[in-house]
Amino acid sequence: MGLFCNLFLLKQDTTLRKATRPLALTWMGEELLFLLALATWSFVRGFQPDIQGLEKFMDFGFVNSILRSRFFPPADMWFAGKSINYYYFGHYITAFLTKLTGIDSAITYNLMIALLFAFTVALTFSLTANLVYSFFRQKAKNLTPGHWRRIFFAGLFSALLLSLGANLHPAYYNLKMGLGRPYCDGSLNYWYPNATRYIGYCPDVPDKTIHEFPSYSFIVSDLHGHVSDIPFVLLFLALIFSLFKLLREKSSEVLSFARLASQSKREFLILSLPISLTLAVIYMTNQWDFPIYLLIFGLVLLGSFYSRWRNSWLQLLPPLFVGGWSLLLTLPLVLPFQLNFDPIVKGIAFVHAHSLPHQLLILWGVPWLFAAVFAIFLIGEARNRKNLLITDIFTFVLLAVATFLVIIPEIIYVKDIYIESYHRANTVFKLTYQSFILYALAMGYIFIRLVSSIKNFFGRKLTAAVLFLFFTALMIYPFYSLKGYYGELKKDNYQSLYGLNFLKKLYPGDYQAVQWLNQNVKGQPVVLEAVGDSYTDYERISMATGLPTIEGWLVHEWLWRGSFDEPGRRAVDVQTIYESADLTQTKELFEKYQVKYVIIGALERQKYSQLKEEKFNHLGKKVFESEKTTIFKLP
Repeated sequence: MGLFCNLFLLKQDTTLRKATRPLALTWMGEELLFLLALATWSFVRGFQPDIQGLEKFMDFGFVNSILRSRFFPPADMWFAGKSINYYYFGHYITAFLTKLTGIDSAITYNLMIALLFAFTVALTFSLTANLVYSFFRQKAKNLTPGHWRRIFFAGLFSALLLSLGANLHPAYYNLKMGLGRPYCDGSLNYWYPNATRYIGYCPDVPDKTIHEFPSYSFIVSDLHGHVSDIPFVLLFLALIFSLFKLLREKSSEVLSFARLASQSKREFLILSLPISLTLAVIYMTNQWDFPIYLLIFGLVLLGSFYSRWRNSWLQLLPPLFVGGWSLLLTLPLVLPFQLNFDPIVKGIAFVHAHSLPHQLLILWGVPWLFAAVFAIFLIGEARNRKNLLITDIFTFVLLAVATFLVIIPEIIYVKDIYIESYHRANTVFKLTYQSFILYALAMGYIFIRLVSSIKNFFGRKLTAAVLFLFFTALMIYPFYSLKGYYGELKKDNYQSLYGLNFLKKLYPGDYQAVQWLNQNVKGQPVVLEAVGDSYTDYERISMATGLPTIEGWLVHEWLWRGSFDEPGRRAVDVQTIYESADLTQTKELFEKYQVKYVIIGALERQKYSQLKEEKFNHLGKKVFESEKTTIFKLP
């Protein structure tokens, strides 16, 4: 589909047709890169496809609930009678593609992870390559094969870094071990999650943070909002870069929003509508990203009119109009979601602790090096009275926002249910995840921009070698993470893309119960199963079917509901249903939560030692039994 769109644009634009061959080869290359990334990660997921551990139960449960829902917002499969109070648009897309293809959701879950990986690789390559392409077009009328090779290199540089790279922690660990200084447990084998849990974990101090990045997300394969949103934030950046170029070209002649709209109506509408739509999708997929990319949008708009508003503040009106128009289009798109969403944040406060300088250097030292050298270079360009290029300004905005996002959680944090030693963990996680994306996008451009600007042959080669050495240090991560999570990628270890085999192996009766429920139960009647802690195998029935249960993972519902009061009460009610000998009391609780099916399996017997299984024969009818799992249907 992307190829057909590119061909359509080529047909419409006469200036593009002048360079048909190299552009066509570039587009074909991007399509092949996307296909290769999709096939590669689909293959990798086949070595550990289990939808188990970390956030996978939640993510898969959301997808299955959406598949069953007849209305929006979809039902919360872990809080019967209530709707999902979280960012679920990414899960909706997975459910939509599942419906569209007719493939089992236990397979499409893994295919969606592979699809997100492929989009990340292809979109990053395209955006960074276009930055370098635009840079060369500002310098030369005709591009040589050497230019195209550097364009390709820059795109691949950023694409690999964003999708597979990490921070300096793996290299730092290996250096310490090489010097005979054991790190933490003294192990010779680097454990890949340590790169995302460095500050506050070793040594153990009351300031634990989470600083994940896309490579880790693709490895562990949680279908969380911050992962589902990656293609949309990359698309958004590509759109505002296109708008930036358009407005910069018109800024010398545009004095008002009306003249902007009349002089470039077609281009403006083509860009403003998808910008607004993408902003809305970002908001509903991962709300944390919305203010970040709104900030970038605003800075890009200001930079678009810089040549005029630096002389007259009245020239700020056009960018304000453009931004206001885009936001106006965004509001009605997000309104249906927002009307049914209760914010889970509790305000903002000053942090209790700060990262140490060497810790920040290990996490961000390489991007900061690239950014610092680039900033010095731009200062030199300005001193030589050279106008900053469009691509330089756009890249500088990305670097500035990325650095700002690293600094924010060193000063303030967003309050939620995580307190004391984890008080700023979520803030660091959600903000710096986007920092990594922005830095990775910029670094490919910076590499080529700096190297291409050095006239001295040896200086150019030395600069390229040093920058590439640091890039290599960030790229050793997958050598640990792939093996750490997936084991040896050998033919004999390959499983499949079906994500519920773990359930069939560990809880065969439960697996058969899931199959029976999915085949025989329509809609979303309430099922009763044991309540468990987050990140355990409890709530496996509601997760795999999308059928709501009274109470699911406790900490998750505590976060989503803003208080532990109601989840705690529900947990007690579930225990009462299973253990009480009072039939009247049990019936009252069934009616309170509209329970239709009762699950009794190994986890229920393990959780509730006083379980009164016999009473359910008097309250309902046994409709399923396999291994140690039984399902009772209530009148």
